[in-house]
Amino acid sequence: MQVIKKLNNNFAICLDGEGKELIAYGKGIGFPKVPYEITDLSQIDRTFYDIDQKYLALLTELPEKVFHFTAKLVDIAHNELQYELNPNLVLTLADHINFCIQRARKNIYVQMPLIYEIEQTFPKEAKLGKYAVRQIERRFAVQLNENEASGIAMSFVNARNSAESKKDSSMQKWYKEVLEDTISIVEDTIGIVIERDSFNFARYSSHLMYLLKRIASDQTLDTENGIMYQSIREEFPEIAECVDLFETYFQDKFDIRLSKEEKMYLMLHINRICVREGL
Repeated sequence: MQVIKKLNNNFAICLDGEGKELIAYGKGIGFPKVPYEITDLSQIDRTFYDIDQKYLALLTELPEKVFHFTAKLVDIAHNELQYELNPNLVLTLADHINFCIQRARKNIYVQMPLIYEIEQTFPKEAKLGKYAVRQIERRFAVQLNENEASGIAMSFVNARNSAESKKDSSMQKWYKEVLEDTISIVEDTIGIVIERDSFNFARYSSHLMYLLKRIASDQTLDTENGIMYQSIREEFPEIAECVDLFETYFQDKFDIRLSKEEKMYLMLHINRICVREGL
């Protein structure tokens, strides 16, 4: 295996014996000058194929303990779920879990969809989410709200949808159109240019894909989050204006009305991509 680029001391971009690119983890593999050949493959603890370049920065930001916990959780998910998971899940879920841990340590509570509601539609994913919460509490010595399991469960659902969307060209075309339309609304309203290669943009696009899947299956998120929704509107009036325009867009294009829950999550994601651009 050839190491072609160092990501940090323990992660590197490599080429396998067939010339296929992968991300490898092994203690100290990033120390030697690259490129170089790893002849003893016992130095490599894990390999990850088909990781999108935009997520690689997370490997230098995430605590290794959180990353390894998540990688093992994804291994379990591969055995429990009867569908392909997007290869980026190990990084996006690790980022989500790390944020959960940070919030818990700072005693910050974020309203999540109720886990019992998620169980009705996605029982296997909800089971994994509840398992993950128990293990996070035990391994990281934090106390999580039980509904944190719903956010983890939906990470698996989103990973499935991302993988399936690649096989569904009509959905992909629809998704790209709505993605560009909504981002154009943000750019025109706020007066900025959104960075399409940012991680926060990837988060938003993933959320939008799931929103379109819910529209296609006549599902909706609505857990009476009115208080939080209103407080976010008051704190970020320009973001709220964008979402109001989104609502008009979705009404005109799909003849649907977005719930406060849907609009709240859209505001959170839009705020992230705008803050990155200096709003």
